[in-house]
Amino acid sequence: MRRSRPDAALFIGSGKAEEIGARLAEAEAALVLFDHELSPIQQRNLSQLWNLPVMDRTELILDIFARRARSHEGKLQVELARLEHLSARLVRGWSHLERQRGGIGVRGGPGETQLELDRRMLSVRVKRLRAQLEQLRKQRRTRRRARDRRPAFAVSIVGYTNAGKSTLFNALTGAGTYAADQLFATLDTLTRRLRLPSGVEAVVSDTVGFVRELPHQLVEAFTATLEETAQADLLLHVVDASAPDRDEQIAQVDRVLDEIGAAQVPRILVYNKIDRIGRAPEVALDRYGRIDRVWTSAAAGTGLDLLREAIDQQVSLWRDARRHGMAAGAQDADADTAESFERPEHRAA
Repeated sequence: MRRSRPDAALFIGSGKAEEIGARLAEAEAALVLFDHELSPIQQRNLSQLWNLPVMDRTELILDIFARRARSHEGKLQVELARLEHLSARLVRGWSHLERQRGGIGVRGGPGETQLELDRRMLSVRVKRLRAQLEQLRKQRRTRRRARDRRPAFAVSIVGYTNAGKSTLFNALTGAGTYAADQLFATLDTLTRRLRLPSGVEAVVSDTVGFVRELPHQLVEAFTATLEETAQADLLLHVVDASAPDRDEQIAQVDRVLDEIGAAQVPRILVYNKIDRIGRAPEVALDRYGRIDRVWTSAAAGTGLDLLREAIDQQVSLWRDARRHGMAAGAQDADADTAESFERPEHRAA
């Protein structure tokens, strides 16, 4: 019988829990994974019932991120996300953080329980991580202001994890960065220059992949990095054309883009991996006659010329908008000057 809602104590019913427990014992399992988020109580009860460690979807994603982070900032972001998630599941066993605090004020006052002590140490560590990430964010803003003084068209590659973003990034820029057929192969934002057919240079950034039900802690922790996406002039939304649930993946990425404030950034849908479905490279146009979808295979190197043409087209639109904006700004300035000299005080002078 299908349950209308998860069980408060075990997530699954007690009968199903016993059935699964028997299969776990038969298979001599060492770990249990749930493709759902479990409450702290559900996770503890299941672990005690089966006498096995239980990991939910959020913890699995956080663990993968922790293994894949390479840069200093990426490691700080992942650690912050993990600590904030685990703070809700805080039980005895966090005293190992004592080594990270240097021993100052560790022992606590009279009557302070181990749980309270662990929670306090965890809170201090989270505050320090937030302070470090805020400093890195300020540094990034300073670098961005320097770039804005020499404006270049900024392209950000986004998409569902394992859609081929890093492979496309390498194919376009010749960067030779790490790319693999695995979830979250790239966590740290990478930036390279791309020369387009018109001779214009654009700045292309490869970003972390998204996934359905991306843990909120990760979205919050990676906000500083994802700011680059929201500030881009164009998004290349890479889609695995061979994925059976590609429409759902597109919707999930759109939700995350909306959450980080990038919903209004112009974008091109890049249907990648067409070699797997036997489709030829091609483009599709929007109602204004502009390219808004491109079918490519980054691994095979097909359709990349069409994608560069589409990016070039967006650069032309961007340049026209900037010229019109500067012209309008100059006209407004002239109008303000003329108006100021029409004021009574100026006429009297």
